[in-house]
Amino acid sequence: QVQLVESGGGLVQTGGSLTLSCAASGRAFSTYDMGWFRRAPGTEREFVAGISSGYITYYADSVKGRFTISRDNAKNTVNLQMSSLKPEDTAVYYCAVKRQFGSYYSPPNFGSWGQGTQVTVSS
Repeated sequence: QVQLVESGGGLVQTGGSLTLSCAASGRAFSTYDMGWFRRAPGTEREFVAGISSGYITYYADSVKGRFTISRDNAKNTVNLQMSSLKPEDTAVYYCAVKRQFGSYYSPPNFGSWGQGTQVTVSS
């Protein structure tokens, strides 16, 4: 079981930026397809961004052009750079390891999950 630890969350004003980081355990990180999800209070967990082992990236329409996902296989980390933040981006953000099959957009297609990091955007 892969252990994932997110960090970098916090409180930021509208229009501000934050970078989230997810550190993964194990030696096979370079082979993992990774994703970031978020869940706001009272809502379902939703896809934010994904990156394949081959560095192909995927984004939800709501964050396209504002968020950038990247990975550093030497450090076993996947990052999410968030800019032009809006109050509706407020949520707990989770990283996860994608299973072999299935799309990036559906949470059940992901296996290991981190504990999440809170992002709050004030208006």
